[in-house]
Amino acid sequence: MHVIIAGNSESDGQEVVRKIKEETLTGKVEFLYCDLASMKSIRQFVQEFRARNCPLHVLVNNAGVMLVPERKTEDGFEEHFGLNYLGHFLLTNLLLDTLKQSGTHSHNARIITVSSATHYVGKLHLNDLQSRCSYSPHGAYAQSKLALVLFTYRLQHLLTANGSHVTANVVDPGVVNTELYKHVFWVVKVVKWMTAWIFFKTPEEGASTTIYAAVSPEVEGAGGCYLYNEERTKSADLAYDEELQRRLWTESCKMVGISDEASRLP
Repeated sequence: MHVIIAGNSESDGQEVVRKIKEETLTGKVEFLYCDLASMKSIRQFVQEFRARNCPLHVLVNNAGVMLVPERKTEDGFEEHFGLNYLGHFLLTNLLLDTLKQSGTHSHNARIITVSSATHYVGKLHLNDLQSRCSYSPHGAYAQSKLALVLFTYRLQHLLTANGSHVTANVVDPGVVNTELYKHVFWVVKVVKWMTAWIFFKTPEEGASTTIYAAVSPEVEGAGGCYLYNEERTKSADLAYDEELQRRLWTESCKMVGISDEASRLP
């Protein structure tokens, strides 16, 4: 595979590229800068990617922040919602044409979006998606992860209605020992440090279901699934609300400034 790593740290990205080349002895990996907290950066990334005239068979949406203090992205969005959700929403939509051109009847292009079990307790406040009325780091994070599940299900519906050879699935990686927890309360950090080797997955273990969704023949042609430990499982009941999916999609298009093509589909 030709792998393109998108990230907001040039130095970290280039270091990962170096390690992958060293371990796999392949030159088919590169880094492109993309800050998912910036709509401008996302659009620039897509332009750079398109300039390469590469097909796109697998898109993995796997960026995020968790429990950050109340703050906004450069576009004025609450950071959890703006980065975790809207950034991926815009990136995916801007790359959809390339994905559709790359998929075939026997080998669908695949979109994998990483959510979290936190979505089970999430609530979607359509009248206050930016958490302006009442901000809670836990609530904002859970809402962003629920939004990713709703987005994936709506996206799959639209792809199917369009006859596209592209599938969209959502992954729960489990509790993984990464830097994502740097904003939690210090007591939680201590407990995490003491128990991580028992209860937390390593990053490699946490990536297993994402890789399964990206390359396994078992999910070829299957979309609209919630995957955990490499198995299809049930997401939150609220995530199956098709009216909520539709309303979130329409509102998201307005927020990121793209046309709602869904309105022209059955």
